[in-house]
Amino acid sequence: MDEIGDGPGGNPFSGIPFLGDIAKALSGSGPLNWDAATQFAALTASGGTPERNVDPRVRFEFAELVRIAEMHIGSVTGLDTTTGGRAPEIVPVTPGVWAQRTLDAYRPLFNELATSLGRNATPGDASDDPTFAMIAQLGSMMQPVMLGMAIGSMVGHLATKAFGQYDLPIPRPAGPEILVVPNTIDQFANDWSLPLDQVRLWVVLQEISGHTVMNVPHIRAALTEAVTRFAGAFRPNPEAVMERMQHLEVSSDNPMAAIQSAFGDPTILLGAVRSPEQEAMAPSLDALVDVVIGYVDHVVDRVASRLIPGSSQITEAIRRRRVEASAQDQFVEQLLGLQLNRRAVQRGRAFIDGVIERAGDDGLSKLFTSRSALPTPNEVDAPGLWLARLEIDG
Repeated sequence: MDEIGDGPGGNPFSGIPFLGDIAKALSGSGPLNWDAATQFAALTASGGTPERNVDPRVRFEFAELVRIAEMHIGSVTGLDTTTGGRAPEIVPVTPGVWAQRTLDAYRPLFNELATSLGRNATPGDASDDPTFAMIAQLGSMMQPVMLGMAIGSMVGHLATKAFGQYDLPIPRPAGPEILVVPNTIDQFANDWSLPLDQVRLWVVLQEISGHTVMNVPHIRAALTEAVTRFAGAFRPNPEAVMERMQHLEVSSDNPMAAIQSAFGDPTILLGAVRSPEQEAMAPSLDALVDVVIGYVDHVVDRVASRLIPGSSQITEAIRRRRVEASAQDQFVEQLLGLQLNRRAVQRGRAFIDGVIERAGDDGLSKLFTSRSALPTPNEVDAPGLWLARLEIDG
C-alpha cells in the first residue's frame, strides 16, 4: 500500500487528528495484515481458552506409527517417502499451533489472494465529495486488516476440524514434518466408537501418503502454481462488502463473536466471486486435485486393508466426514479453488480404478514420470484416452 501523504491529493485525514493516526498506523501494512490474521486464527482455533501442550506419550505413540506406515506406503507406491533424505516425521500439535503453522506455510498464497481481492477495492463512484473520498480511502486502508481478520478466522475454524496438514490437498514448504491434531482425531474416534489406535494409524497413512505424492516435484509444482494462479485471479465487487457490512448484527452480549462470524464468511472479502479467468482455470485445477485425492485414497485403502482389521468402517466414517463438511468448513477451499465434494472424490477414484483395470500398477505409475503425463480434464473422465496418449507420446 502506498504511503499516504498530506496536502492536496494526499491524506484526506490530515485535519482530523485521530483519523490521521489511524491512517499512519495502517499505511504500509501490505495486502494482508498478518498481525490480525494471527490473532484471529489463534482466537478461533482455541475458542479463546489456553491450550494444553500435547502429551509426550501421544507424541511417542504417533512416532511409532510412522515406521509402520512409511514402509508400506513406499512399497505400494514405489515413491520416495523421504524429503531431502529425511524420513517423514509426524508432529502432534494443538489446533492453535496448526492454525499458526498453516498461516506460515501458505503465507505467499494468502498474500496472492489478498492482492487479488484488493484490486479496485474502492467503490467506483467518481464523486468529488471530500466526505466520500475520506470514507473510501479509510475503507481502502482498513482492507488489509479486514482480510487478515477474515483469513485468520477461516484458518482458525479449519484448525478446529483438521486431522492433519493435508486436509487441504496443497503442498507445504518442503520438509519432513507432518502436522496432526491428536485432540480432534481422538474425539472423532470416541464419537464414532472406533478403536483409537486404529484411527490414529489410518490418519498417519493418509498424511504420509499425501505428503509423499505432493512431494513429487512436478506434482508439487503443478498444484502450487494452479492454486496460486486461481487465488490471484479474483476480481472483487466492492459494493458487495458495503452491503454485507450494513447487515452485520453485532450482539451486545458478545460483539467479538459476531464480528468473528462475519469475517469467517468469504462474502465479506470484498464480494469475492469467481472471475471469468477463474472459470477458465477451474477444469484443469479440478482435474489435478481430483486425481491426487483419488490416488491418495487408493494408497490408503490398500495399505489400511493390510494393517487395520475392519479398516473399511474407519474409511467410510472419515470420508463421509470429509464430503459432508459444512459451508463454513469449505470457505478456505472455495477461495483457493478446491472442490472437495463427493463428486470430486468419486471422479478421482474412478480415474485411478480405470487406469488399474486397463494397465495395472505399471500404468498408474506413469502419473509420476513427468508433468506432461498428468491427465487433462477430458482424460480424467476417460482414463483410456490418457493411457493411449502416453503410449503415443512414449
